[in-house]
Amino acid sequence: MTDRHRTERPADVLRAVSVTRAFEGVVALQHVDLELHRHEVLGLIGPNGAGKSTLVNVLAGFDAPTSGRVHLGDTDITDWPAYRRGRSGLTRTFQHAHAFGGLSVRENIEVSALGVGATPAEAKRRADELMDLLGLSDLEEVPAAALPHGEERKLGVARALATDPVFVLLDEPAAGLNEAEVEPFAEVVRSVRDDHDAGVLLIDHNFSFITAVCDRVQVLDEGCTIAVGPPDEIRRHPRVASAYLGRGDA
Repeated sequence: MTDRHRTERPADVLRAVSVTRAFEGVVALQHVDLELHRHEVLGLIGPNGAGKSTLVNVLAGFDAPTSGRVHLGDTDITDWPAYRRGRSGLTRTFQHAHAFGGLSVRENIEVSALGVGATPAEAKRRADELMDLLGLSDLEEVPAAALPHGEERKLGVARALATDPVFVLLDEPAAGLNEAEVEPFAEVVRSVRDDHDAGVLLIDHNFSFITAVCDRVQVLDEGCTIAVGPPDEIRRHPRVASAYLGRGDA
């Protein structure tokens, strides 16, 4: 997907700067910094309730930080709504599908492309490419509501990629995939980085999958960052073993 609909130079980095999010006295995030560059896959891991999805919601504009800022390149986008971030190249998937159940797989992908300004011909081209990439071509006429869970997850990724993103935030995209599907899906994630000119933030509970596909890994626990680094370093980090691996959440 090389024919970008955006005319401005894409941003090279997405940043969260000292982001805190509190809900009625419960602090979900505490002064979290995050830096995601284009052409990299950054894994975000941690126990249940660590604040991972809250951080993704803040980055994508579906939630606002109590304090702290979000930057896309040199631009402060903290107050931008989600749709404006999407048109600037920042998109996400969800833990639960947000597809149009009555539309086919192809129609769902094309609608996502059209929603960010692609022409009908370009939307069709992106749908063809993404269905082939994600193994959905044989299901192109199937209504989204009739898809098995694993294919529903793949459709969510296809809809996100159809927007031709600069940064894509994948919230547990491999959940529901069987063991045989995980490695081909890892190749899809690598393709987003290598062939689609984008940066990927990847949340998943499969520690082996995260460390195999990611260039760097950031670990949250109780709303705080406890480690950031290459996968080999994260595997050996004592606080990660205690806070994450030791609880059986991997």
